[in-house]
Amino acid sequence: MEFLKIEDLCKEYGTGNNKVIALDHVSLTIEKGDFTAITGTSGSGKSTLLHAIAGVDVPTSGKIYLDGQDIYAQSNEKLAIFRRRQVGLIYQFHNLIPTLNVVENITLPILMDRRKVNTKRLEDLLELLGLQDRKTHLPNQLSGGQQQRVAIGRALMNAPAVMLADEPTGSLDSRNGQEIIRLLKESHSRYHQSLIIVTHDENIALQADRMISIADGKVVRDERQTAKSLWIASTEKETEVQA
Repeated sequence: MEFLKIEDLCKEYGTGNNKVIALDHVSLTIEKGDFTAITGTSGSGKSTLLHAIAGVDVPTSGKIYLDGQDIYAQSNEKLAIFRRRQVGLIYQFHNLIPTLNVVENITLPILMDRRKVNTKRLEDLLELLGLQDRKTHLPNQLSGGQQQRVAIGRALMNAPAVMLADEPTGSLDSRNGQEIIRLLKESHSRYHQSLIIVTHDENIALQADRMISIADGKVVRDERQTAKSLWIASTEKETEVQA
């Protein structure tokens, strides 16, 4: 079932000789529940595309529909509510509030929305992320991998329709990076959410159901992964862990 639809999306920065075309008439659809990887070199437009989908970077032209809703046809207030409730966004750097502990950082979106925290979901997330014994720790008392787990928990706390991750392993070593991808895949499977990851790591991209490559703001490759490629990616990961 079509879940995300992008129509003729353009994003430009600057004017005249300083104009940069970050997205150049991008059109695509993504099915509900898919795990999609978006790849490309630095400056290709992949992160701009992700942030446009997230509702945080308004496109110059074009439309984005999420579950049939034109997200940029809303008022700024409704767009902010959409971001909090429908989208879970994970950045390369954790962006945690340094004065808040693990539980407070994870539940921050709920509290900002002036809603009651679902304690059952919170406990489930702490268990999934292996943070039960870190509930009262501040960010500076956590490792980089643990901080990224908190960021994942914060993104998942609102039970969003789609999870968007922008180079989520970029600031981590390979072992912690593999663990973060495992957790994202497990949450994707457990909560039946659509998952879109921007990455330059081909091994991560090969684990997705679908790979979309961006170059110079345009889609240059769009294909679903075969069972063989997924098996190869899984085998490579097992070999790395054993090494």
